[in-house]
Amino acid sequence: MSGSMVSGFSDGQKVQVRRYCGYPAYGAGAEGFSSWRFFQAYGTLEYRLNNLAPAEVAVTLQYVSTLETIEAAIPRISENLDTESAAAWTHNADELKDREALFDSWRRRLCGFLGVPPGPALGQAGVALVV
Repeated sequence: MSGSMVSGFSDGQKVQVRRYCGYPAYGAGAEGFSSWRFFQAYGTLEYRLNNLAPAEVAVTLQYVSTLETIEAAIPRISENLDTESAAAWTHNADELKDREALFDSWRRRLCGFLGVPPGPALGQAGVALVV
């Protein structure tokens, strides 16, 4: 992933971590009412992304690599949607649900490692407005 490096992560890697943790896009700037600064959990995530130790960056990037692999497998199941069974092979009717559950489980593990609640896109957000 390309982008400027800030405390161990490129901009692209930060986008992936945010996305996998279930948080919305950061945007080009912090202006506007929906800025990430209005959410404690999102602010915590940004702080962590900018202040992790090198060993923690390495572990986070391992999570990202695993998640990229799992995520890439999900759309490929569409290749078998037209086949219920063939010779000794039988289609797993729950494959999409199983793969999505595995993917979300790893996403939650990443959130746990970073010490942030899963974001709105992952459910059980725990995101609170700062007033």
